[in-house]
Amino acid sequence: MLLENKVGLVTGGGDGIGRATSIAFAKDGARVVIADVRMDKANETLDLITAAGGEAIAVNADVSQAGDVKAMVEAALDTWGTLDCVSNNAAGGVTFAMLTDMREEDWDRIQSICLRGVWLCLKYQIPAMLKTGGGAIVNIASLSGVRGEAMQSPYSAAKGGVIALTRTAAAEWARDGIRINAVNPGGILTEGIRHYFAKVPGAQEKTEAVHAMRRLGKPEEVADAVCYLVSDRASFITGTTLDVDGGIMVNPHTL
Repeated sequence: MLLENKVGLVTGGGDGIGRATSIAFAKDGARVVIADVRMDKANETLDLITAAGGEAIAVNADVSQAGDVKAMVEAALDTWGTLDCVSNNAAGGVTFAMLTDMREEDWDRIQSICLRGVWLCLKYQIPAMLKTGGGAIVNIASLSGVRGEAMQSPYSAAKGGVIALTRTAAAEWARDGIRINAVNPGGILTEGIRHYFAKVPGAQEKTEAVHAMRRLGKPEEVADAVCYLVSDRASFITGTTLDVDGGIMVNPHTL
């Protein structure tokens, strides 16, 4: 198993990519801290892991709040004495609007969760890993942070910031045994995107069409990439981004 005897932490572990990653960590042998602002969702993930014979705890955490992030990391240390691998997945607050119509409060909310949240996580996760000799972190960014997305200026800006923050942190801590990478998902069939498709006729077909594979991804497909990057099999990989996108960046529009 890729993560046998490791302790993992997943933010936003209550559903979608976060839930799939929490379950994948457990299947690969890790003991898992499932962190989410929605405890009902976190507990659902916890039940799925324990029912399959895995070991996990669920904690309430708003990643935009330093006290919550600190307590989340301390929960891992208090329970199992170490923190070895992390997926910083928590996101939220996405608002669709033209840049000039975006409200300041919406911009600030999205930045606080999607960018400030990742910074706070790194701020407290890295010292915890240093105590036990290192570890590996994967930040969930997005292709929106690479190529930009109309109507999503704060989200695109935040995810672009996550990519830059990932590279900066990787450069700072590489010699201390901490590897930090990012994953850029394409269109993934999560609860949030299903709600969006239900509201916007034709949106699913258009979204599928920009993927070279002509389909959306599954949360488990992103989770598999995260598990690889935090495992020892990726021991010489840091400061990079991995596109898990079904070929958005190479979409053959003529075919």
